[in-house]
Parts: sequence; C-alpha cells; structure tokens
Amino acid sequence: MPKINYRTVEEIELIRESSLLVSKTLGEIAKEIGPGIKTIELNKLAETFIRDNGGVPAFLNYHGFPYSLCISLNDQVVHGFPSQHVLVEGDVVSVDCGVILNKYYGDSAFTFAIGEISETAKTLMRVTRECLDKGVEKAVAGMRIGDIGYAVQEHAEKHGFGVVKELVGHGVGTHLHEKPEVPNYGRRGSGTKLEEGMVIAIEPMINAGRAGVKFWDDGWTVSTVDGKPSAHYEHTVAIRKGKVDILSTFSYVDNILQEKNKN
Repeated sequence: MPKINYRTVEEIELIRESSLLVSKTLGEIAKEIGPGIKTIELNKLAETFIRDNGGVPAFLNYHGFPYSLCISLNDQVVHGFPSQHVLVEGDVVSVDCGVILNKYYGDSAFTFAIGEISETAKTLMRVTRECLDKGVEKAVAGMRIGDIGYAVQEHAEKHGFGVVKELVGHGVGTHLHEKPEVPNYGRRGSGTKLEEGMVIAIEPMINAGRAGVKFWDDGWTVSTVDGKPSAHYEHTVAIRKGKVDILSTFSYVDNILQEKNKN
C-alpha cells in the first residue's frame, strides 16, 4: 500500500512555485477564452507558456494523455480532449492544468463561462466554487479526509446538485497523484487524519443533475449520465496547524475576468 509523503517546508515552497505557475497559466487561458476560439488553441497557448516559464506540462503523455490541458465542455466532467471544437456563447468549460517545475507538481482547475450562460449553469459554477472553499476550510492539521468530503457534499446536495463519486482529489508532490485520495463526499470525523506536511489537491466535480457519470471509449473523457452540465474547481493545499495554506490561487483568473467584464 503506497504511503503518504510528508513534505518539508522547503518542498512545500517548491510545490507552491509549481502551483503558482499553474495559476498563472490559467490566467493566460482566461485572457483568450471566449466565443470563437478552438480549444486546441488554448492547449497550445498553455504548453508554450508553461515551457517559457521553465516548467513542463504535467498532463502531456501522463499515462498516454495526449495534451497539456484537460478541457471539458458542458456535460463533460473531466479529462476532456482539446480539439478543433470552436467555443460558442453559452458553453461551460472546465480547464484543468498541471505542471512540473523543479521536479515538483502543481495542479489546479477552473470553470469558465463562455459569454452569457444559463441560470442553472451560473448557479452550478458558483456552488461548485463554494464547495471548494468549504472543503479547503477543513484542510488543517487534526481534521480528517471525511471532513473535507462532507463539507463539499453537504453544500452541493443542499442545492440539489450531484456529487461525482468515481473521481477524487489526491496527494501532490513529486508525482501528480499521490496518497491520500480526497473524495468529495464522506462522513465527518472519518478517513485519514490530516497532518502537517501533507499536500493535497481538493477538486469538487459537481453535476447540475444526477451524480452518475459515463466513461468514453477514448479512455479519458468522463461526462454526466443525463447530459446536464458539470463544473470543476481545484486547489493544491498544504496541511498546517491552525490555518489553511492554499498553494494555488484563482487571483490571476479573477483579475483578468473582472477586466474583461468591464470592457
């Protein structure tokens, strides 16, 4: 059974640097994403930006995944392929990005609205981001994995949304996916105890309709069983005593989207 890796202060700072490069890459995506752009162009933009900043795209060739970003449209939950698909008004697009920098990984995801989207999609995006915030609040030493999952699940289901159970968050460090697994559901006070030095990715995947998903024949793409939209937000977080330490940030994305909305 793989063990949990506990990271030194120095290692956590290296993971923070990787996570900040992911965050900046998502900021670059925020500048360009909109109606009329092909998702493969966003993938190319991300790969160039990551390499120009001394990183390596963590997803590219990971278990054979052929792209630098996962770009999941509308009813796709995660692991969608960038393609010649042109984004249109009303699309909901989840962009998941990972990098390797100085041998350490960073991982984060953000869901974008393309132009004017449905009220259901707006609520879904807002609630999913709130689910992430509520899960992250529990990511302090002394809490348990089940406390994170319960916080996410309780908030999503309160709004009538489905919590994906087949896919989970994970530890992050010198590998993209490490122990422990971090489900978006659970019981308070259950599961692995959170201790200083653990670094985890918390990533609610929330569906507007039913919780169920289907796996595509491409071996990667996952979509909702009922065709309703899904949203996905993710932060990489270091476990500390008494305070939350989020290593990634949405500030780059938020600032750019605010500027775009003014214009």
